[in-house]
Amino acid sequence: MKVRIIEMPLDYGASRRGSDMGPSAIRLAGLRDKLSSLGIESDDLYPPISIPPQEYIDPATEIVAHERARHLGPIIDACSQLAGNVESVLRAGDFPLILGGDHSIALGSLAGVSAANTALGKRTGVLWIDAHGDFNTTDTTPSGNIHGMILAASCGFGIPELTNFYNPTRKIDPSNVCYVGVRDLDQGERKLMREAGVHVYTMSDIERFGIADMAEEVTHFFRERVDTIHVSFDIDALDPRFAPGVGIEVPGGLTYREALFVMEELAGTALVSSADVVEVNPIHDLRNTTAQMAVNLIGRLFGEKTF
Repeated sequence: MKVRIIEMPLDYGASRRGSDMGPSAIRLAGLRDKLSSLGIESDDLYPPISIPPQEYIDPATEIVAHERARHLGPIIDACSQLAGNVESVLRAGDFPLILGGDHSIALGSLAGVSAANTALGKRTGVLWIDAHGDFNTTDTTPSGNIHGMILAASCGFGIPELTNFYNPTRKIDPSNVCYVGVRDLDQGERKLMREAGVHVYTMSDIERFGIADMAEEVTHFFRERVDTIHVSFDIDALDPRFAPGVGIEVPGGLTYREALFVMEELAGTALVSSADVVEVNPIHDLRNTTAQMAVNLIGRLFGEKTF
């Protein structure tokens, strides 16, 4: 198996600019050297997906499909390329590692993962490590930012332009979705998450039960339900004391040590076959420390241990 690194420099889905530089920051923090040190062959099967900076887009030329889904057209265009790349990597038996970008890139990640795994007869689970739910729709979003709607759309909730993206089927069964690190939910998305039946471990749950017991429950959850796991890691799941270079800082998050432990436990399942790492924002980082943390977390996901 090769790890195929796919860079997705997109920041159209969020209000805060700068996450389009996240893939470069992660690469420069030594991602390839990290994988090589673990004996993992990696390459950039594709060049970084070409996405024009927002400043180069004439607002008059952008197709506005929905007034409460900002930059819908450019996001769908970029994610279409990503979905095709991810699907082809998985069908070839390799591991797609997608570097974002804001979390709207997961529209493409999950569509490609779903298409490939469905064709291979595999049940897909999704571990969403994030401070946020990303389970809004255009009816509940307070901002209109698409990065906050992606998981809902992938589970079949929202406007047709998002739910029918790539192919007109539900990409992910919400009963096979598990959240870790949640601590900032909008009222409408909280209600929809309960109705959808996703499994949620908030930061309060982690504090109450401890990271080891929580990780054991998460791995058991997936072993009982699915054949393969896609990990979507939003770096803002970490507390901003440790990871300042993120899209949206929310205090009270995972410690760096806790996040490393979760990645180690996931590696032990041997079920993870794809991942995306998103919302590294170098503009707000200190000496690229957040990107370095992202590299180390990826290393643990691929089996690195301290001893």
